[in-house]
Amino acid sequence: MYAPIYEALVEFRRNRVVPFDVPGHKRGRGNPELVKLLGKQCVELDVNSMKPLDNLCHPISVIKEAEDLAAEAFGAAHAFLMVGGTTSAVQTMVLTASKKGEKIILPRNVHRSVINALVINGATPIYVNPDVDNRLGIALGMKISQVEKAIEENPDAVAILVNNPKYYGICSNLKLIVELAHEHNMLVLVDEAHGTHFYFSDDMPLSAMAAGADMSCVSMHKSGGSLTQSSILLTNSTVGPGYVRQVINLTQTTSASYLLLASLDISRRNLALRGREAFKEVLAMAEYARTEINNIGDYYAYGPELINGDSIYDFDKTKLTVFTLDVGLAGIEVYDLLRDEYDIQMELGDIGNTLAYISIGDRMREIERLVSALYDIRRRFKRSRSGLFDHEYINPSIVMSPQEAFYAPKEEMIPIRETNGRICTEFVMSYPPGIPILAPGERITQEIIDYILYAKEKGCSMTGPEDPKIERLNVIKEATIY
Repeated sequence: MYAPIYEALVEFRRNRVVPFDVPGHKRGRGNPELVKLLGKQCVELDVNSMKPLDNLCHPISVIKEAEDLAAEAFGAAHAFLMVGGTTSAVQTMVLTASKKGEKIILPRNVHRSVINALVINGATPIYVNPDVDNRLGIALGMKISQVEKAIEENPDAVAILVNNPKYYGICSNLKLIVELAHEHNMLVLVDEAHGTHFYFSDDMPLSAMAAGADMSCVSMHKSGGSLTQSSILLTNSTVGPGYVRQVINLTQTTSASYLLLASLDISRRNLALRGREAFKEVLAMAEYARTEINNIGDYYAYGPELINGDSIYDFDKTKLTVFTLDVGLAGIEVYDLLRDEYDIQMELGDIGNTLAYISIGDRMREIERLVSALYDIRRRFKRSRSGLFDHEYINPSIVMSPQEAFYAPKEEMIPIRETNGRICTEFVMSYPPGIPILAPGERITQEIIDYILYAKEKGCSMTGPEDPKIERLNVIKEATIY
C-alpha cells in the first residue's frame, strides 16, 4: 500500500540534494550532538517544504495524496494532516463552525483546547453539565435529555461538540446526538482524540464519521502509532474543505515537520493494513488486565458493566482505568508509586484513578508486570481511605464568556485562599487529562479551592495559571461584572 510522503522522503534522501535552505543544522552537520541523540537518518529527514515534498499549507501533490488516503481509511470525505497536535485540530473545528456571538453546545468537561478556541473567536458556550458517577467520582457522557433541553432552549446554536470517548473510556449516544443536531441544522463536532482505534475494529464503539458527524479529530499519536504531536482532522461532505484549510492556516505552523507528516502517513498505512488484527490483540490484553486487577481485591478496573444506555451509552474496552481509593491511596499516589518504585509509567493519575493506556505497541509481559506491581502496592501500602477526596469533577458556575473574562480588567495574583466568590480569568487544571477545574469566566467556590489545594498536596500535575506555583489566581475586577 502506498505511503506518498514517506516514499517522497526516501527518494529525496537518495538524491543527496545540497541544502541552501532551512533548517540550519543542514542535515545534522551543524549539530553533531543532535545527530548522536536522534540518529543520522532521522536528522537528514528533518527538511523544509519544497517542490518534491509538497507544502502542508497548500498541498497539491504527495501531502494531498496522503490526506486522500487518510480520508479513505477513516471513512471521511476529507482528511487534513495536523502537526500541532489534536489541540490544533479541535480549535480548527470550533473556529470553522462558529464565530463571535454564536452559540455552541458542549459539555463543560471538555479539553482546554475547546475553551481556548472560544477565547479566540468569542463564541458563546452553552454548557451541558454532565452527571457524575458517585462511586468513581468521574464525569459521564452527554445524556440525550440534556442535549434535547439545550437544543430546545438554544435553537439558534450553530453546533454541538461532543468529546467521545472520554479519557476514562465513556461514550455518549453519538448517532442520536448527530440526528438531533442535524434536525435542527446544527453541525456536530467530535473530539475523538482517544478514539483512533474505533475506525479499525468492529468490537469498538461507533466512530464519529460512521455516526454521521460533520467534523472529528483523531490523535494518531495516542492509539494510532504516529509521533507525538501528529493528528488528523476528518470532515464529512457537509463542511467545505477549502474553508477548513483556511481556518487551519490561521494558526498552524508554515514550517511543518516532515518527521511528523511521514509518521502520520506510515501509521495510516499500518492501521489500514494491520489495524484490525492489532486492535484485536490490544482488546484482549486490556480485558485480561482488567480481570487480573479486579481479582487482586480493593482495586476496581472498570469496564462495560458501567453501560446504562444513556450517559454511559458505550465503553471503550481498551481503556484500563483503575479506581484506587478502596486501597486507601489516591490515583496519583498509585501513579507515583508505580513510577518511582516499579519503573512503570502510567498515562494518568488523578484523585481517584490511574490509567494505563494500552495500544498497539504493548506486550503481554508488560501487562503482567503492571498487575504484579499493583498487587505489591496493595500488600505494602494499603491503608484506610478516610480523608480521601472522592470526586474528580465539580460543576462550575458560569458568569461570563471565556473571551470576556480572559480579556477583562483583572486583579492579579490574589492568594488562592482569598478568591472564594470571585470570577476567574485563567485556567486551572490537572494535566493529564487537561479538563479545566476552573476556566475563564467561572465563579470560584470554596469547594473548588479545597479541591485544587488537595490535588496539589497529593502531587497532581497542575497547570494553567500565570502563577506557576498555583498559590495565587487572577480574578475579574469587581466593577467589571455586569
